[in-house]
Amino acid sequence: MIASKKIVLLGHFGVGKTSLIRRFVQDIFSKDYKVTIGVHISKKEVLISENKKVSLLLWDLEGHEDIKRTRPSYLLGTHGFIYVFDLSRPETYKALKTEIEHLKTHYKNVPIKVVGNKMDLVTKEHIKQNADVFDDFVDFFTSAKLGSRVELLFSKLAKELL
Repeated sequence: MIASKKIVLLGHFGVGKTSLIRRFVQDIFSKDYKVTIGVHISKKEVLISENKKVSLLLWDLEGHEDIKRTRPSYLLGTHGFIYVFDLSRPETYKALKTEIEHLKTHYKNVPIKVVGNKMDLVTKEHIKQNADVFDDFVDFFTSAKLGSRVELLFSKLAKELL
């Protein structure tokens, strides 16, 4: 028996939610930016151990500057959230604390992974300079373009859900 888990990716427009899913599911990256309208659902099975698999249903939601504008119906039945922001665009993480607190308040006991994507576009110094924002909330720094830590992100969340 394979457990099925709904994972919702949230964040601003253009932070790389679709790219992270494409990298994880198909191991590809495209420079072409296509806006997600509504929701796009992908699926991938993840082997947790020799006899445990989980089927991840990955909900790629359209980006919003305010998480409260996300359609509540898209969030029903969510087993885990991945909140993505763009490390190279401060406007995508200026309200990080508020956004994460909103999720924790309204979706108690639902794991949240906070991801700073596009680490290939910033220096280590940039990350250090923003440590006051990142240290309290960020679980992963990824690059969908390079594939850095993408597999690890999804597999860690999958393990946490079982």
